[in-house]
Formats: sequence, structure tokens, C-alpha cells
Amino acid sequence: MINKEHLWFLTLFSLILVLSVYYITMPNDLLLSNQVFKENDKSESDNVAVEVVEDDILVSLRLDKDEERENEKKTLQSVLTNTAASIDEKNEAYEKLTYLNNVYGEEEKLEKKVKECCDISSFIEVNNNEINVVGISKNHSVNLANKIMRAIQEEYPQKVNVTVSFK
Repeated sequence: MINKEHLWFLTLFSLILVLSVYYITMPNDLLLSNQVFKENDKSESDNVAVEVVEDDILVSLRLDKDEERENEKKTLQSVLTNTAASIDEKNEAYEKLTYLNNVYGEEEKLEKKVKECCDISSFIEVNNNEINVVGISKNHSVNLANKIMRAIQEEYPQKVNVTVSFK
């Protein structure tokens, strides 16, 4: 009788065998044309200038923050599913997960508000009572920064520290 491990081994082995036979029987002209194409690509790509778009900065910041949060969520979820963890540890992990989800929602809401009131793209990071705003604008004025700070402060009943920087 064949068990799952043997079935997986046979499946993967047959796949490797089929691909290797295909590669061996492939005409040499096709392989040579691929190498010439790659050499032409390299010579053309040396002359290309890279231009950083303003939105790329925001995307980079968001990706870094999302990756950090996903890693933190995975560790917290592993604590929740761990049978050896105590009830207090599980409660703490659940509260942190809830806090992370709430913070993510707040950041999205604040980014929409800044976009509506000031008409600039922004990245907002909330850490307890500190809010960091990175705005993409050609106009780096104090008035615009104050307008952003006031718009964000309107969302909170208590005083929060708002830091605005422009790129």
C-alpha cells in the first residue's frame, strides 16, 4: 500500500524527470537565442535612469510597517494557539492584537482625513499618544503642517503629539 509520503515522492520525482527530459530534448537554437536576448537586455538596462516617484516613498513606508505588523501578529497568534500558554498570556496577546487592528483603522481614517482637508498624500503612523505624519508635497509650509496637525487633533478628545514631516 502506498502512503502519502511515497505518493508525494513519486509525484515530485516524476515532475523532475519530465522537466529534465523536456530540457534535454529542447532545441539548442532556443537556448542560444535566450542567451543573446539576456545579453542585449543587460546592455540596454545599463543606460536606464531610475526615477523615484513620490508615491514610491509612501508605498515603501507602508510596506515596511505592514511587514513589521504582520510579524508581530504572527507571534501574537502563535501565543493564542499555544496550549502551554497561560490565560493571562493569551489575554495579553489578544489585547495587543485588538490594539494593532484598531491602530491600523485609525491610521487609514487619518490618512483619508489629511487627503480630504489638505489634498496631499501621506503616511501616518500611530504609537500610543504620538502620531507621525509623512506628507508628500512640493509646498513645505508651516501653515500646511499646522493644518494637518489641527485636522488630526480634531479626531482625539485628549492631547496627542503630532509630528509632521514632508518629503
